[in-house]
Order: sequence, then C-alpha cells, then structure tokens
Amino acid sequence: MAQPLMPHATAAWLVDNTSLSFEQIADFCGLHILEVQAIADDTAATKLTGRDPIRSGELTHEEIEKGQADADYRLKMHKEPDPVRRTKGPRYTPVSKRQDKPDGIAWIIRNHPEVSDGAIGKLIGTTRNTIAAIRDRSHWNIANIQPKDPVTLGLCSQRELDAIVAKAQKAAGTTGPSDDRLEGDRAALIEQLRSEREQHARDVETALHEAEHGVPGEIVPGILDPFKRA
Repeated sequence: MAQPLMPHATAAWLVDNTSLSFEQIADFCGLHILEVQAIADDTAATKLTGRDPIRSGELTHEEIEKGQADADYRLKMHKEPDPVRRTKGPRYTPVSKRQDKPDGIAWIIRNHPEVSDGAIGKLIGTTRNTIAAIRDRSHWNIANIQPKDPVTLGLCSQRELDAIVAKAQKAAGTTGPSDDRLEGDRAALIEQLRSEREQHARDVETALHEAEHGVPGEIVPGILDPFKRA
C-alpha cells in the first residue's frame, strides 16, 4: 500500500487537524499505532512539523470526512507521491569521507595506472583536475597524501573497483598479474582439514576402545576411520 512521502509529519498534521482515530492515521501513514500515540502525546524524539496531505494532493477533504464519520473506514490515498529519482552527476560522498578522496585516488593511480581519469572520477566522485593534479604531483596537499585502498576508506565497494579495473585491463589488452598465493592457501587448507579429520577419527577409535574395555589400549590406525576410502 502506498504511503505518504513524509509519514511522520503527515501523521502529526492529521493528529492536530482532524478527529481521525490513531488506528486510521497509523494505517494511512504506515506507522505503528504507538508511534501515532507518541506524536499525539508529544513524546516523540523530536517535535515534528506537520505536513498537510491535502495540499500535497495525497488526501482530499472528502476522504478525511469519510474517515471521521466512520472509525472503521480506511483512508485511500488520492495521489501517490512521485518516486525519488537519482539525478545524474558525481557520486555523493559524506563530508566525513571527502578528505580521504585524494588517498583513494593516489592508490588507484599507483596500483592500477591503466584506469582512466574518467573512470576514477565516477568511482570516487571527484573531478579530472583533482586526479590530474595527483598524477603529476602538483596537488596542493601532495605532501600529506598517502595511497590507501578506496574500499577500505569506504569510498566505493570492492565490486565497483574490480569492475572498473577489469574494464580498463580489457580495453588495454592486458590481464591482472597472476597470483599463486591462492593455490598455496588452498593446499594448506586441504592439509589442515585432512589432519583435523584424521585426528577426529583417532579420537573416536580411542573413545570406543575405552568404552568397550574400560581401559585405554593400543589403537590400530584406520580401523574405524569413517573418512578413509577403501
């Protein structure tokens, strides 16, 4: 069910300007009835400024009158609010992270020089002039810029970074350097799991032997290994 663009502010206006029940207001605004009660009692976290749903076109006088005449009536929205669309433009970055942008740009330039300035600008949300200044080390704060992973800084996601790097490498006809560490880690993990599995099997054999004979005894390896294939 569609809801007002500003449900809490709309609820505050309906509480102050109509005799609708809290349940009717909560249902129309998509709120819990206790939230409406808190607004009516001025116990909400902040004092809300009411928003007139009639002026915004979300309700009509006739619809409100129907609700006031019948407590069981559920208000119907006259016109749904227009959906919010993100306009084209540079990526928005919170103020607290804007000072980290030069560090993230420097990291990409150093580790992925094949990525174009345009791609960096869209990813980080900055201008070509700033990127160029960092590239040629003419940036006003170049002495304090330290290359840092933009993903770690929270400037972009790993998926977004990987996407622009892969696209740049494809355009340049190159591929990323091979990394044999993954295979080494995989082999080490397999060996660790095998050792843990064998130790578990030995523990099971020992426990079964003690349960049958009452005393520890010599165990023949592999007799009860449930993981060992014939």
